[in-house]
Amino acid sequence: MRPRQLTGFIGQTKVKENLKIAITAAKSRGEALDHILLYGPPGLGKTTMAHIIASEVGVNIKITSGPAVERTGDLAAILTNLRSQDILFIDEIHRLNRTVEEMLYPAMEDFALDIIIGKGPGAKNLRINLPDFTLIGATTRFALLSPPLRDRFGAVYRLDFYDRTSIEEILKRSARILQIEVEDKGISEIARRARGTPRVANRLLKRVRDYAQVMADGLITQPVAVEALGKLEIDPIGLDEIDHKVLSTIIDKFNGGPVGLDTIAASVSEEADTIMDVYEPYLMQLGFLDRTPRGRLATRLAYEHLKRPYNKGKPPQPTLL
Repeated sequence: MRPRQLTGFIGQTKVKENLKIAITAAKSRGEALDHILLYGPPGLGKTTMAHIIASEVGVNIKITSGPAVERTGDLAAILTNLRSQDILFIDEIHRLNRTVEEMLYPAMEDFALDIIIGKGPGAKNLRINLPDFTLIGATTRFALLSPPLRDRFGAVYRLDFYDRTSIEEILKRSARILQIEVEDKGISEIARRARGTPRVANRLLKRVRDYAQVMADGLITQPVAVEALGKLEIDPIGLDEIDHKVLSTIIDKFNGGPVGLDTIAASVSEEADTIMDVYEPYLMQLGFLDRTPRGRLATRLAYEHLKRPYNKGKPPQPTLL
């Protein structure tokens, strides 16, 4: 399902153009690419982009994640096994242990690994030279990266939500690969509810395929897509059950806000980080939610979508139990 070349990657035009220039320049000089940081909401293709960069450069890629690298010894083992111009991809890089992160600094700048042997006055510093390599970091929480780490990346790219046309192209490509029979209107209906996210689009396509296989002779038409997505509780603009719970909680229980993230999370029985990383970006893009220093606010558009009277500023009516 993942494209292997930049030409096969749909959307993110500006990022692709800048990467193409950087890759071509590095290959012409015979050097390793500069370190790259990719950030943005989950499901937009950061991991796919890292694989494509490795394929375009023609080098190996080693993959790990921030939580998986618990000790400095884990990082040392990974770095010392890299070959010249290899790519090390660290997903969720903002979750690196601080001690491990500090060990990355000389590795990124000087391609060297500083290891302290022994303790106390007799301790010695051993420097191990590393081959030139490229670190690609991916994060959904750009603000949580420490400034020293962030500043050591030579190129920083943000991946944005995809427009409807790009999502439709991605769905058509996926349908061809999975050999799914689908009409253009069926594709459009799924794309409309995909939240501008390829991962969500492909997931919905597979679920609609299942429904069509059982209930509609395997052909995905617009009515079939509408019925299938309705059973999944995905509304016409892509909001699911949790989205509705978040907005309803803010509006009905807290008079539209402001209300703190932890309070919302407790009210809908969901993790605060999940709400911040997965649900809030799309709600904010739609203009349904505002972040303020005092907490989250539901906008007039949210009231209208949920068909609630917009009574911002009036105290909520007490509910008799």
